[in-house]
Amino acid sequence: MDLNKWADDFFLLMDEEKMTEKQKRILMASIEVFAEKGYAASSTSEIAKKAGVAEGTIFRHYKTKKDLLLSIVAPVMAKFLAPLIIKDFHKVFKQDFNSYEEFLRALFNNRLAFIKEHLSVVKIMIQEIPFHPELRQHFGEKVMDQVVSRIETIITPFQEKGELINLPPKSIIRFTATSIIGLLFGRFILFPDGDWDEERTIEETIQMILHGVEKKEE
Repeated sequence: MDLNKWADDFFLLMDEEKMTEKQKRILMASIEVFAEKGYAASSTSEIAKKAGVAEGTIFRHYKTKKDLLLSIVAPVMAKFLAPLIIKDFHKVFKQDFNSYEEFLRALFNNRLAFIKEHLSVVKIMIQEIPFHPELRQHFGEKVMDQVVSRIETIITPFQEKGELINLPPKSIIRFTATSIIGLLFGRFILFPDGDWDEERTIEETIQMILHGVEKKEE
């Protein structure tokens, strides 16, 4: 992802007039370093070097590295990335689907395109959300609550037509989400340089999801 592509829009959301040029450089440097190395392996000295500021400048604004993560990256999710996710998801929700399989295929293609465009910040989310309750709360409140409610409206009609098993929609969403997240985690975090056949991998994952939720003939 080219951070400069969306930096201007982000700073408008973050009250740009209240931020110095050094603060802006610290923000962008922290995103790059956290995305590349992960929070635990990153250092404030490395962030300061990339931002072109003294390390002490960071600590004048943020008491600890954790404070830096929460004070900078959490707003990135809440104020910038979350609206993008919701807006981009709407491209899927506006469509009419003849089957759950068709919905899954559209969902996979939509998410892959989004992640490739915003890879640095998405990597931070995937890497750090499991370890920071504050980030999980941000993501849950700003993104997942809205997404889950919309997906439920897609699942329910297929259940009523007898195409999906009669389980709570949230259970089906959870099963679907873990399958998708698992694939994306492997693709972009664990084995980013692997020899991936995306089309085949997506199709295999879709079929595995469907065999887990399709209604069996009695």
